[in-house]
Amino acid sequence: MNSSSRTISSTAEPGFVIPRPDKLGAPMGALLAVALALPLASYRANRIALAEARGLFEALPAVWAVALLACAVTTIAVALFVRPPAIRLAAPALTLLLLLIAIGVSARMLMADGADYARVAPGAGFWLAGFALSILITDAIVRLKPGPLLRLGVFALAAAAIGAILMTGEWDALSILAEYRGHAATFWREGAHHLQLAFGSLAVAIAAGVPIGILIHRSERLKGPVLSTLSLIQTIPSIALFGMLIVPLSWVAANVPGASEIGIRGIGMAPAFVALFLYSLLPMVANTAAGLSGVSPSVTEAAAGMGLKSRQRLISVELPLALPVILTGVRIVLVQNIGLTTIAALIGGGGFGTFVFQGLGQTATDLILLGALPTVALAFAAAVVLDAVIDVLPGAKA
Repeated sequence: MNSSSRTISSTAEPGFVIPRPDKLGAPMGALLAVALALPLASYRANRIALAEARGLFEALPAVWAVALLACAVTTIAVALFVRPPAIRLAAPALTLLLLLIAIGVSARMLMADGADYARVAPGAGFWLAGFALSILITDAIVRLKPGPLLRLGVFALAAAAIGAILMTGEWDALSILAEYRGHAATFWREGAHHLQLAFGSLAVAIAAGVPIGILIHRSERLKGPVLSTLSLIQTIPSIALFGMLIVPLSWVAANVPGASEIGIRGIGMAPAFVALFLYSLLPMVANTAAGLSGVSPSVTEAAAGMGLKSRQRLISVELPLALPVILTGVRIVLVQNIGLTTIAALIGGGGFGTFVFQGLGQTATDLILLGALPTVALAFAAAVVLDAVIDVLPGAKA
């Protein structure tokens, strides 16, 4: 009896095989299942009142709750047992879209009986489900192995979907949009400061870092000291570096004619700009040197044999071949700077960090999100776009 029971397997019935759960689908499916049991939204009587959790069927009309639950369960089954990447992409993408619309429906329903100053925010279940679905979507895209243009198309489609939800007013009842309406003018002004600091420091880092990278590529004697110094700067905590720059820049503003007039002061954008520039140097210098070192000697010898001078070889041969690696450094710097610019608000540098630290001081989670979410979105967009650009270049590795 025992031996016969041990022989029962998936081959007992010809043509029937029990699929093994996917390695990533199992934990993400479990995470999504947990998210369904957590509160979808939270309701507060006012901006700083304690939040009251609302579960899936409390926060949504019955039809919406059942539809979202059915989509989520289907996605869990697909994540566990379905192998075709296209289906693995479609199921979580549809569920995520439904989740994003549902949170707006939830806010309108919960606000219907509330006062004008009541607030509805996404709950733990929403954030956890969004995270699990995003991981499943990313995994499916990786399995599809799309080209750079298709990746950009998927990103543009996702951005258009978010934009359409915002433009139609589907999220207007959410508390974060209420915070935005109260800070709309400040939001766009600080957003401009954020971009100025991130992209401005990147531009100066490229202008300085590429020549330094070329220099240390050609001089092994300088390579060690330069990279060690730049590595040391990277070890300084960001807020400490911002603070260290206050004294010297204050001295410059007080003693150098015209410095104060052009915006150089001990606090504000100047120390933030200098700190971001210093943090940007190591990736730019190191990637430039690495890219040039990766150029095959036979290529440079052939160029020399054709009569090209050293500078001509650098501009016409070496730098174009090293460009994918240099642009990788640009991507690292830009994503890094978009995140680090948030800290600039502590020394009056502005940016989206203004809302983050105001929210921390006021215990206002929605105000924190108003600063944090655009920062994350900008960093993600920068990474996706530059990754696609790098892959399009002829010298990029497959």
